[in-house]
Amino acid sequence: QVQLVESGGVLVQPGGSLILSCAASGFTFINYAMNWYRQAPGKEREFCARISSTGNIANYVDSVQGRFTISRHNHKNTVFLQMNSLKPEDTAVYYCAASLRYTPTYWGQGTQVTVSS
Repeated sequence: QVQLVESGGVLVQPGGSLILSCAASGFTFINYAMNWYRQAPGKEREFCARISSTGNIANYVDSVQGRFTISRHNHKNTVFLQMNSLKPEDTAVYYCAASLRYTPTYWGQGTQVTVSS
């Protein structure tokens, strides 16, 4: 069956860095764009970053542009989110999602990132 398993979420201090990983299985990974979404406490889930199926196009929400980098290893069915210069407002549950175009088809269970001193 389809699985998206996120990992790497921890408690980190403001200004710190973190790498999230998402391991995919059960579908043809190279056919899908991969996305990271996040949901902060009391807020709706929001788009964070997207990378095309071939990895040559990446898009970001303005609030993370220049601080976060999305990447993928198609031979390992894995997508990453490098997060730098973290801020308390980055605190959220981060979700990995696979999409054929822009609307996610498959979702992971999420990993908690907390930015606090």
